[in-house]
Amino acid sequence: MPDDDFTPRLGSQRGKDGKKVVKYGGRILAASRLAGIKTGAKGGQRSRRFDGSRIGRGASMGRLLSSRDRLAGFRGRRAVVKASLIRLAGKGGQAARAHMRYIQRDGVTREGLPGELYGPETDRADGGDFLKRTAGDRHQFRFIVSAEDGAEYPDLKPYVRRLMTQVEQDLGTKLDWVAVDHFNTERPHTHIVLRGVDDQGDNLVIAREYISHGLRERASELVTLDLGPRTDHEIEARLRHDVDQERLTAIDRRLVRRMDADRTVSPADNDSFQQSVAAGRLRKLKAMGLADDVGGGRYRLADGLEDTLRQMGERGDIIRLMQRELTARRLDRAGVEQVVANDLREPIVGRVIQRGFSDEHRDRHYLMVDGVDGRVHYVDIGRGDATPSVPEGSTVRVAPSRIEATQADRTVDAVARANGGRYSIDLHLAHDPGATEAFATSHVRRLEAMRRAGTGPQRLADGSWTITDDHLARADAYARAQQRDRPVTLEFLSRSPVDELTGKESPTWLDRELAEGGHGTVRDVGYGREVRTALAARRQWLIEQQLADGEQSGFRYRDGALDALRQRELQHTGERLGDDIGKRFEPAQIGERIEGKIARRIDLESGSFAVVERSRDFTLVPWRDVLERNIGKAASGIMRTDGISWQFGRGRAGPTIS
Repeated sequence: MPDDDFTPRLGSQRGKDGKKVVKYGGRILAASRLAGIKTGAKGGQRSRRFDGSRIGRGASMGRLLSSRDRLAGFRGRRAVVKASLIRLAGKGGQAARAHMRYIQRDGVTREGLPGELYGPETDRADGGDFLKRTAGDRHQFRFIVSAEDGAEYPDLKPYVRRLMTQVEQDLGTKLDWVAVDHFNTERPHTHIVLRGVDDQGDNLVIAREYISHGLRERASELVTLDLGPRTDHEIEARLRHDVDQERLTAIDRRLVRRMDADRTVSPADNDSFQQSVAAGRLRKLKAMGLADDVGGGRYRLADGLEDTLRQMGERGDIIRLMQRELTARRLDRAGVEQVVANDLREPIVGRVIQRGFSDEHRDRHYLMVDGVDGRVHYVDIGRGDATPSVPEGSTVRVAPSRIEATQADRTVDAVARANGGRYSIDLHLAHDPGATEAFATSHVRRLEAMRRAGTGPQRLADGSWTITDDHLARADAYARAQQRDRPVTLEFLSRSPVDELTGKESPTWLDRELAEGGHGTVRDVGYGREVRTALAARRQWLIEQQLADGEQSGFRYRDGALDALRQRELQHTGERLGDDIGKRFEPAQIGERIEGKIARRIDLESGSFAVVERSRDFTLVPWRDVLERNIGKAASGIMRTDGISWQFGRGRAGPTIS
């Protein structure tokens, strides 16, 4: 046969008997499949696909410690480490200063004093100096370290310093950090702020695997070394305690690991104590409706068992917190329902008992409100910077926020569709001749906010924007993110105690309730009883002042009564301020042109006002948030019933804010 007639035929290798030859590796894979062991990236083995978790310092040590963590038993003392990386560009510097103030706030030490900042070699570090050193840094790391038995340390500083020294050895570089110990929660914990540079001044990049596993394992081994491994007695006492807990426990995690594909598990164990603990816990889970007895000593665990128990534990912690705060303030609310409203459905009006952190690591806050409905509410209010601060004892209205894609989003989408996917102020004005430049500029601010959040369009060099076909979907995603950060709107009603409002010569929130016929949800219990008493006294005072007529259901305000109260308040406030400023007060009139310097903000019972100083006198006008960044600047505008269209800057055409 000629050489050029040869045609190779490719196929699987076969033996002399014609059967396919299976290599040894293939036999192993086949046997593992028969045994029910999944292989490959989608099976039981970890995918070797690159995920970036081993980029940076400490990668190999993190990998080693993570394997040790998986093999750890019950004897080691546990520690929790929460970590976050904060970018310092843009508003990050302001956030860094705010965080430094927060961790040094009042009431966090054992004695209730402000937090004391310390460092590797000093017990009194200067936060200002640390912030100056971080001024040029790209990022910083923040850690919260909480040892399970941290309360047994008389002082946490040596423990934290040894931990950070070990971290330096693991990462191979000296670290610049400061820390504050907090003792104001059930478990003492430490806030650590670490600069994002190494000892050579380069950006410090820490492997995600080390942050996820290495830090926790190092913190655990140090507390175990200091306090010794947990004894059999400690382990057994903890397990006995966990049997009846309505939260996720170590026993539950062990049961979940042992259950089969049908979610059934048996308490049987070689250790008689472990078997009795598991049996007791399964009976408890059955009583809670989270497990079914299927016979033969076996139980079927409910779907979502871990999430359900975790949520129950969080709720229990919140109820205990509420009871502790009510007791500390000597508020007798025996028999009053305590409501955990993390997902608020209806507005709440009430007195602020406390504002605090529900998650310090993610800067999420809660508000505890003594409601006029006779219940005490715990409300998740989202990120701390998303809602205004309110003092304890003030009265507020908390309502669920309804954040969604706006008309501005729809207008941008319409303009872009008519112009090949581009948007600009000029294109907007051409598309809608009736629109003003200020109106179109507000749409650009919306696009800029979406771009900074990472969900918006791209801005081109000429100032125009590229708008994608899914712009409205992106706007919805941006709105949902805002909803998570700001799930409620917080309306400030009064700083004064409710019993002091009965004779106030100013419009109060009680007047609004009376004008609406009295608050329909005010119950005669708790704070509601105080409000009912105040409403009755306020009604009588208004009648005596000839500002209202009638009693109870026949009660009504006289014409102009609330405006008269407002003018009284402004006149009294103006006279008082005149003594301090050294100028006479002139009330602002509708239609009057207001020109002067925005001096400051003043909060009154009827709302907030801006003090506008002129050459010979001053006046008070309704406050707008836009004035905050223009305090000290010259401004002008026309006083109208719906507010003022402000123009800032003297002798030039400044920006107009409606």
